[in-house]
Parts: sequence; structure tokens; C-alpha cells
Amino acid sequence: MKSLDTSLQYLKGIGPKRAAVFKDAGISTLEDLLYFFPRRYEDRRNVLPISKVKEGEAVVLKAKILAKRFKQSWYRSRFSILELIVGDDTGKIPVVWFNQPYLKDYFKVGSSIILYGKVRRHDLYLQMVSPEFEIADEKEDESLDVGKIVPVYPVIEGVSQRYLRRLINSVLKQCLPFIKDTLPFDIRQRQKLLNLAKSLIGIHFPDNLDLQKDAYRRLAFEEFFLFIIPIVLRKLKKRKKAGLVHSLQGDLVRKFEASLPFQLTNAQRRVIEEIKQDMARASAMQRLLQGDVGSGKTIVATYAAIIAIQSGYQVAFMAPTEILAKQHYEKISSQFALVSPELKKIKIGLLSSSLKQKEKAAIVQNIKNGKINLVIGTHALLEEAVQFKNLGLVIIDEQHKFGVAQRALLPQKGNNPDTLIMTATPIPRTLAITLYGDLDISIINELPPGRKPIATFWVKEGQRKKIYKFIQEKVGEGRQVYIVYPIIRESLVLDLKAAEDMYKEFKKNVFKDFRLGLVHGQMNEEGQDKTMSEFKNGKIDILISTTVLEVGIDVPGATVMVIEHAERFGLSQLHQLRGRIGRGSEESFCMLVSNPVTEEAKARIEVMTKTCDGFRIAEEDLKLRGPGEFFGDRQHGLSELRIANPLTQMQLLRIARNEAMKLTQADPQLKNRQNQGIKEALRKKFPGYEELEIVG
Repeated sequence: MKSLDTSLQYLKGIGPKRAAVFKDAGISTLEDLLYFFPRRYEDRRNVLPISKVKEGEAVVLKAKILAKRFKQSWYRSRFSILELIVGDDTGKIPVVWFNQPYLKDYFKVGSSIILYGKVRRHDLYLQMVSPEFEIADEKEDESLDVGKIVPVYPVIEGVSQRYLRRLINSVLKQCLPFIKDTLPFDIRQRQKLLNLAKSLIGIHFPDNLDLQKDAYRRLAFEEFFLFIIPIVLRKLKKRKKAGLVHSLQGDLVRKFEASLPFQLTNAQRRVIEEIKQDMARASAMQRLLQGDVGSGKTIVATYAAIIAIQSGYQVAFMAPTEILAKQHYEKISSQFALVSPELKKIKIGLLSSSLKQKEKAAIVQNIKNGKINLVIGTHALLEEAVQFKNLGLVIIDEQHKFGVAQRALLPQKGNNPDTLIMTATPIPRTLAITLYGDLDISIINELPPGRKPIATFWVKEGQRKKIYKFIQEKVGEGRQVYIVYPIIRESLVLDLKAAEDMYKEFKKNVFKDFRLGLVHGQMNEEGQDKTMSEFKNGKIDILISTTVLEVGIDVPGATVMVIEHAERFGLSQLHQLRGRIGRGSEESFCMLVSNPVTEEAKARIEVMTKTCDGFRIAEEDLKLRGPGEFFGDRQHGLSELRIANPLTQMQLLRIARNEAMKLTQADPQLKNRQNQGIKEALRKKFPGYEELEIVG
């Protein structure tokens, strides 16, 4: 064996065919195998005699298969029962599996078997139902399977747990001389962390639970640490590059603030001060603005835009959809039109893919020659033809709708301009600091005065008539309504109500006396825009939609939302949808129609009925879905975390971040001898790592 990078297929007994099976599970090298961690453990230190088993207890039994019986139901084709009678010197117990006919040839009478599971009562006797099992050949060494804390790994098709344990144990013994510690000794000593070799032994084959905990902590720390270093280096690199200095004093800012028809909240004022300090510095602002739906992020972004324009620079404001870009354009234009002549002189442009070629060319030309001070647009702003005369500020709204690479393109159109990234998907602060470590973070955690919480109800499927009556009453009072569906049209696979089909049904029957509209993602942008504009202008009473509304427009008259099959949506998605109502001063109502089957789906619905706090909802969503799904792997590489959990190990994450910052500030190029292991690990984990190194 040459190194940890040795291919698995060169191990004795593996070969190309079995190596391909492991590769499908993400295991190609010996190192991959060592980092294939158990998903849980079974405490098999106490093998119980059958005579001592009790109802309701989870037990480990080692017994012989005494008899086997398989029954296939004659009236239910897919129903089968496999029953074993197993026994030891103290007694016998039946073991049952339902609907697993393939097992009938796996068990042989006379074989030894290890069983792990709960004991249940059936009529007058005890039995085990669908326990985990392993065939235990008494001639083999059983030290890895019985009398120990036993690792249970994620399932690899065609590979038994018993074989996997023996393989990992063998590789671990062979590889110990090649295992070099990544973390410097001083960090390990300061944070009381095990060395790497002991951690790998302790995570796979712990002698006790304390060793397993220590091994888990060490390996999780290292993952966090290596994850954070490139982010911190990116921030250092950005700060080293000279930025633009903006002037905070001037008539435009003063007159804009004086013209506002409402008082800014304390949270908005705090965030504006943070942005002003950034924009006055010589290094470029890199700030993430988090704020719940309706918290007033746009007015803060407009304030920043006026500072940049006042200082003689152009501003680019990018939104993920044409509807949202147009809303920002209309809102900011109307604010400027109401105030002083100076603000009216600010030239605002709207750039989107749906513009006619002639209009688009004119706007692009006016951006290039500097006649447009503020351009608001979609990803059309990223096109090569769009060039700025003097770009000083980039604002990106709903950043999670853009890939990381897309977000980086717009600032490249200027000379290191300031960047303000906005999101209405709140993230717990420690996690946000880690994921967006190259950004400073501002939070608007206060809603404007007069906003009422949205009353949210869980409604069972059978109560639709009551919902429809409620909608009719509200529309009769002059209110507008959203009805949201998870799919566009009826599916042969999914038993779900669909937007297009229900729109036709409503027009014909239930809501035939009202004005209805339909909007979904397969409509062209022009069609979506037209329908949404009609709804906004009060020409549509009830809008039937899919999740295209998730990032949508403000309609103060819309006070009712019905979300059908609510269990099909993630928590943050439900919260974003709900944020489309409650934009005015009238009381608003959200009804979640659902008959959830899983506990997770029930938990999501219950959270929505209890709180309108986006930060709390985000935390619950993270707990339920896990970070990979919540953020999307393409956005963040959280899928790289094999063992660390940013939700349950927030304190460890904080410690790892502090250590990463301390190390990169002292040695940004990782030249010191003790940091060579980190450098090597980063090269392997992040192929583009060298680009982040700080020069000089």
C-alpha cells in the first residue's frame, strides 16, 4: 500500500466490480473509506439471554436458527410473512419480517444469527419484528460484532454491515502509518482535540461512548475549520484590494430622508449607519442584508444607492425575476417623483430580457455613457454587452436565487465597487457568519409599525367548503385572494390538485361571479407580468398560482392566502409565500390546507401556525431539512460536511471560525511549516484554493 490515495480496487478481495459499487456510494480511495462514517451505533456490550428479554426493550441476542417458515398471502399478492424460531441455551423466541420475501433464502436453519431490535408482545407470547440482523459464522472472529459498541454505516447495496466493518478495520490498521495530522499541534492542544489517527479509530470502533464523542468533536472541528478558511481568505483578499470612497454629505441623501412619508424603524436606522460606514471606507463594502418579508430592505438599499449616485457613481440593482425588478423600478421611481427636483433628475433604467431589441440597445448605450444613474434589472445585467461608465454600487436582491458564480459577475463590471446583497430568507446569525464569512452581516429584525401578524390556520382537506365561503365573503368586502398549488396541471403520478385545472373549475362553478387570474412558471414572462399587474391594479379578485409567487410583488389589497397541499412545501417556502399578504394595514389570513402523513410534515404546519418570525422559522426549517437541502448544495458546498452539523454544533462552529481567522491573519499564505498539512488538505478539498491566497 503506497498512500491513502490508493484506489479501493487494489485491496485484496475488492477488484473492479465491487470497487464500482463502492464508487457509487462516493468511496473511491482508502481515505474515502476511512471518512465513510457510521450513521449510528448499537451498544452490543451486553448480549442478553433469551430468557431475560422483556416487552418494549431493545436487545441484542445471539442465537441459532432452529426453524424457518415462509407464507405468501393468496388474497393479497404482495403480502408475505417470514418467521424464524431462534434459540440459545436459555430459551426460544419467534422473529418475524413482513413483505421481505427475498430474505427466505438468506437464512439457513442451523446458522448463528445476531439480532438487534425491540421485543413486542403478540397475543400470549413475545416476539421480535423486523430486527436488524447479521449471520454470524462462529468460525470467524466476532470481536467487531458482539460485546462492543458496534458502528452501523449508511447502506451500500450488496455490501453487508459485517463485511464493511471488517474492511474498514483492516484498512484502518494498514493506514495508521500514513495518517498525518492536518491540524497544527497548538490548535489541538488549545481546543483539547484528539490527534487524527486516534479520532478515526474512535469514530469507527470506540471502546466507550466518551471516546466516540471526543472523536466526533475532533473530526467535526476539522471539517468546519477547513470549510471556513477559504471564506476568510476571500474576505482578506477583497479587503486588500482598494475600493471606492463615497461621500456621505450631500443634498440628495438629506432630501431623500426628509421626503419619506414614514419613520424608519430603529433596525433600519442601525443598518443604514453600518452601510454608511462601509461606503465611506477605502475598501469595498461586502455586506449581506438579512430581513424578514416586509421588513423594509428595499428602502435601505435605495438609501445606499443615493449615497453612491451623490458621489458620482452608477448603481446596478439585480433582482431574480422580471416581476420583482419592475416592482423595484416602479417603487423607487415613484419615491423620487414625489420629492425634490434634484432627486427627479436621477435617471433610472429598467433592463430585462423581454424588452424589444431597440429599447434594450438604447438602455445599454445609456448605461455605457453614464446617462443612467441607477439601472434595475434581472440577470440581463450580466450580459457581456452591458458595460458601465462608473459602477460604484451593486445591489443583489434575493441572493439565493442566483448561483455563487452569477453573483460574482456583476461587481466585475466595475473597479471593485461596493456590494450589498439582500435576502428575505433569514439564517441563524452564527451560521450566516460562517457561510457568508466573506461578507459583513446586517439584520433588520423589526417590522414597520402598523403591520399586523398574519393569522395562520391549519385546515383539513375536508373543510374546503368553509374556505370557499370565507373567500367569497372577503372578496365581497373588497379584498383580494391568492390560492396557491404545488403543481401546474393534473399529474398521473401525483394525487394533487393543480393550479390550471382548479382555475377552470373555479371559473365554471365556485367563483364564477368573481374575476379570476392564473399565473405559473410555464407562462412566458410577459404573460406572468400582465396577470400580476392586473392583480396589483385590482382588476383580478382571486389569483390562482404556483410557487412563482414566492418572490413576488406587493399587493396591499391581498389579505387572504390559501395554500393547497401545504405539506408539499418547505417551511421557508411557506413563509415566503405567506409574506405576499399582510402588506397593508388590514388583518390578513393564511390557510394551510393539508392532511400531512409524516411527522416532519406535521411539524412544518404547526410551526407556521405558531409564529410569523422568519428567523425562528428558518431555524426550524434547518432542523427539519438539514443544511444541504435548505441552502442548496450548488450554493454552498455544505454537502462537503460529512460529519459536522452546523445546527447541533453551533458552539464548535464558532470556535473553529475563531481559530481559522486567527491562523489566516497570522499566516495568510499558509507558509509556516506547521500549516503545511492545512494547505495540502485545502488543495485536495478545494481545487481552486490557490486563487484565494493572499499575495504579499
